[in-house]
Amino acid sequence: MTALYDTIGVNYVQLRRPDPRIAAAIHRALGDARSVLNVGAGTGSYEPADRRVTAVEPSTEMIARRAADAAPAIQGVAEALPFPDDSFDASMAVLTLHHWTDKAAGLREMRRVTRGPVVLVTFDPAQRPWLTDYLPQLAALDEAQMPTMADYADWLGDVTVSPLEVPHDCSDGFLYAYWRRPAAYLDPRIRSGISSFWALDDLQVGLDRLRDDLNSGEWPRRHAALLAREAYDAGYRLIVAR
Repeated sequence: MTALYDTIGVNYVQLRRPDPRIAAAIHRALGDARSVLNVGAGTGSYEPADRRVTAVEPSTEMIARRAADAAPAIQGVAEALPFPDDSFDASMAVLTLHHWTDKAAGLREMRRVTRGPVVLVTFDPAQRPWLTDYLPQLAALDEAQMPTMADYADWLGDVTVSPLEVPHDCSDGFLYAYWRRPAAYLDPRIRSGISSFWALDDLQVGLDRLRDDLNSGEWPRRHAALLAREAYDAGYRLIVAR
C-alpha cells in the first residue's frame, strides 16, 4: 500500500477533496468525542477541525501532502498502532480498509485504543454498481479485498451498518463517486486518483464499451432513472461500533 500511495499521492489532493455531506455523517457518528484517531489518514480528508486529531498513515508521500494546519501524522499501520489501550475517545478509518494487510488485526487494534465509537466508511462487496457491468474486474476486486458486512461484528462486536448515499456532485473522487457522471471514468487523470484502477489490467475493452454507449445514447437511456436521482446507494456503508 505504501508504494502505491506514494504514486497515487501526486494527484490525490486535487481529486479527492472531502465532500461536506459525507463529512457531516462521519462527524455525527463520532458523537461528542474530543480526541479522535484517524487510521489510514492519507492527506487528512474528513478529519474534524473541532476535535483533537491524531493521524496514522503509512505513506510518506501522503503525509507530505497534508496541509500545514492538519493534525499531526505518525507514519505507521493499522495492525500495530503505537498507543496504549483506551487512548482516544473515538477512532475513524475512511475508505482505507481494503489496503490493510490484516483487516481483522487492524480493526481489533482500533478497538483496543478507543474508548468510544469506532467509525468506518467502507464498501459492501455484495453491491454491484453499474460500472461493474463494464468492468466486471472491479466486482472481483471488491470481493477479494473488502470484508463482508458480517465480518465487522465478528471483529468489533456490536455494530450498526447504515447506507452512505453518494451525492451526484460528490467532490471526493472515490471509485463509484461518478455514478451520475459516467464520462469521468474515461479520463485517465480521474482514474489516477482511484486505487482500484491501479490494481487492474485490461481496462480498455470495458472503457471502450462505456464510451460507445455514451456516444450512442445507450447509457443515458438505460440509466434514465439514475440520472433523475440526487443521491445514490452505490454500496458505501457507515459502520459504527460503540
